[in-house]
Amino acid sequence: MKDELFADLLASAEEMVRIEKGEQTPAPEHVHTFSPIDVKAIREATGLKQQEFAIAVGVSYDLVKSWETRRRQPTGASRKLLILLQTNPFIINQLKAI
Repeated sequence: MKDELFADLLASAEEMVRIEKGEQTPAPEHVHTFSPIDVKAIREATGLKQQEFAIAVGVSYDLVKSWETRRRQPTGASRKLLILLQTNPFIINQLKAI
């Protein structure tokens, strides 16, 4: 590994440790936050049970339970799909047909 690349990597790791210890605040452009999604309300609006909803959305039943109890928050494509379902719960019918 080139010295410059290693030095940059080491500096990043040291910055991470300082942030973790509360000694430094990350730059605002490096902080990503997501507003919570009420997955249970979205699922209930579709009229499906957790197992049915999981199959339609393409995730596991356990993941749906984790979302609904807020142990986990949806991210990526799942989050975008849930936002679409929040806007129009009837999209679920198209998903069930796939």
